[in-house]
Amino acid sequence: MTKAELQELWLTRIAEYKMSGQSVREWCATHEGISPRQLWYWLRKYKDQEGVLSPQSTRWLPVEISKQASIEQGHALLVNVGPVSIEVKPGFDPALLSQVVRVLVELC
Repeated sequence: MTKAELQELWLTRIAEYKMSGQSVREWCATHEGISPRQLWYWLRKYKDQEGVLSPQSTRWLPVEISKQASIEQGHALLVNVGPVSIEVKPGFDPALLSQVVRVLVELC
């Protein structure tokens, strides 16, 4: 595994951990092969590196719009950001979507 692949893997894991709302110990217990010590290491590693996981940094991501994707009343909208997919259906909770987007912005 390359350094970039390892970094991407841990950024994904950190995002999953933060979105879970669980403690480090609880999250690691449900993810086989990941110890609390490893997770703490990577959390500290990215916290200390400027620009990584920093809300002050901005990184633009490409957006692809498929011709097949038409938003019709009653249909869901699927938003893909890197490895993350968000399905937004009519009647969604705007506050929840806002929280999820904020977390993704911090991580991307």
